Amino acid sequence: MASLLPKTDLASTPQLATRSVTGVKILGTGSFVPEVVLKNEDLAELGCDTEWIRQRTGILERRIAPEDQATSDLAYEAALDCLVKSGTSVDEIDLIMIATMTPDHYAPSTACIVQHRLGCQAPAFDMNAACSGFIYGLITAAQFIKSGCYKRILLIGAETMARLVDPKDIKTVPLFGDAAGAVILGPSEDGDQSCGILSFELGSDGSQGDLLLIPSGAFREPITVERIKEGRHYLQMDGRPVFKWAVRQVAQSTRNVVADADLSLDDIDAFIFHQANIRILDAAVNDLGIPAEKVFTNLHNYGNTSAGSVPLAIDEAKSVGLIKPGSKTVLCGFGAGLTWGAAVFQW
Repeated sequence: MASLLPKTDLASTPQLATRSVTGVKILGTGSFVPEVVLKNEDLAELGCDTEWIRQRTGILERRIAPEDQATSDLAYEAALDCLVKSGTSVDEIDLIMIATMTPDHYAPSTACIVQHRLGCQAPAFDMNAACSGFIYGLITAAQFIKSGCYKRILLIGAETMARLVDPKDIKTVPLFGDAAGAVILGPSEDGDQSCGILSFELGSDGSQGDLLLIPSGAFREPITVERIKEGRHYLQMDGRPVFKWAVRQVAQSTRNVVADADLSLDDIDAFIFHQANIRILDAAVNDLGIPAEKVFTNLHNYGNTSAGSVPLAIDEAKSVGLIKPGSKTVLCGFGAGLTWGAAVFQW
C-alpha cells in the first residue's frame, strides 16, 4: 500500500535536540562471531566481482552462522564473554535488552531466550531500530540506570543478517555478516557524573522506510508461496540514496553531539561508526577532518552486522587499547527506518 504521507527531503534532515545521561558506566564488553568465514573469493562462484566488493565496500570477508545457530545463540555467547571479562555474575544482572532485526521468533523475544539460557532472573525484551539498534538500546539502558531502577543491565546487539539477503542478489550478498556484541552498564561507584553519555541524538524518518525494506513476512504482507518466489521475504535496498543519506547523517550527527557536549572534534579519542561501507566511513573522516587513526574499523573482517556492528567494534577497540578509562568516544549508528543515533560516551 502506498503511503499517503509526504516524504522528507533527505538532503534536509533537521537537527534534533540532544541530551545527556551521565553517572553511567560501561562495566564490561564482549562479543562473538561464528566460526564460518565467507571470503570474497568464495563469492566469486556466485558471480560476484571480488575487486568490486573490495573497492566499493571495503569488505574482505564476513562470518556466517550455520543453520543450527540463530541470533539467540550468538547473543548468548557474547553475553558469556561480557560476563567473564567484566567479572559480573549472572545473578547481578537485573535487566536484559537485545537490539536485533533478526529475532529467533516473533514470540518469545530473543532476550527471553537468552535470559532462560543464562539462568538469569531478570526482565528481558527486544528492541528493533535496525543498524541503529545498539545506540537506541544504549540510550534506553543508560536511562534505566540513571533512574535507579536497575543496577546491572546486559545490553546485546545481535544479528544473523546473512539470512535476510537474497542469495541470487550479487549486489547485496557481499554486504552482510553475522555477529553479536554485548556490554554491561551500571552506575558510577562514587556518583561521578563525568562518565557516561555526555550527549546523545536519536532520530527517525519513516517517510523513507521503503529505501531499506523487507516487504513480506510480518502481518502487513504475510508470507505466501508466490511472495517467496518473488523474493519479497528478503531485504530490499535502494543503495544509492541510502549511501548519500548515510554519508551526510554520520557527519551531521557527530558534529551535533560533540558540540552539545561542549567539546571539539579534537577532544574525541575514538570514533566508532556503524560498519556499513568503507566509503561511508572514509567520507565521514574527510568531511569531519578527523585523523583516520582515531576511527576504528573492522568492516573488512565482518561486513555489515547491523545491530551487532557497534558493540562488536567497541569490544575490539577496547581490546587493542583505542578505548581506555577516561576516553571520550563518539558512537554512531544509522540504518533502516530510516533511523539514526549518536552519542559521546566518556569511559
